[in-house]
Amino acid sequence: MMLTNLADSAVLAPAALAIAIWLAASRAWRLATLWCALFGVGVVMVAATKIAFIGWGLGVRSLNFTGISGHTMLATAVYPTILWLVLQRYRPAVRNTGAALGLLFGVIVGLSRLVLHAHSPSEVVAGCLWGAVVSIGFIALSQLRSLPALHPLMFVCSLLLIGAVLYGTRAPSQRLIIRTALALSGHHEPYIRVTWRMRGTGRNQPAHAAPVCRDGLSGT
Repeated sequence: MMLTNLADSAVLAPAALAIAIWLAASRAWRLATLWCALFGVGVVMVAATKIAFIGWGLGVRSLNFTGISGHTMLATAVYPTILWLVLQRYRPAVRNTGAALGLLFGVIVGLSRLVLHAHSPSEVVAGCLWGAVVSIGFIALSQLRSLPALHPLMFVCSLLLIGAVLYGTRAPSQRLIIRTALALSGHHEPYIRVTWRMRGTGRNQPAHAAPVCRDGLSGT
């Protein structure tokens, strides 16, 4: 739970916003725009896969895939980017090592989701890959431009403040996704993993299944 809480959207969404604000404050407008675009695409893709499953039951039964792991995507997108920016004054090998450690931490977060039975392996792998696309894409494109004059200490302090204030908070993202999926699909009940998998195997299933939603630990 400690690792999972470090990757909750209640913590990492504000951290991602802080990255954009610091880049903009450093007059790195293009980098700030680039980060917002890449991060936004990453979040939209996670939400889209979850909405598709919850609203219409779209997934891959053979892989037990019902949507990209949001915690894992956020961790592998945000933490490598933070470390790379904090270490920008060091030589490239050091910066790249920091980014690699950030990716490794994202993978560890993904393992925590498996331990908590919040996601299947395929969903965690998808989260790792999609988050890596965001962070590595930003890092690669950033090297084509001059680096911003960020103040590493103040940047880190602002992120630590965000973590200290919001750690342990559960964002209502899953409830919002469920409501959006039901509104778009016109269905009264969301698809859930258990009955969805039973339908794929041809086994009998109850006529009505109440939705299962635990913020931060949803099986979707």
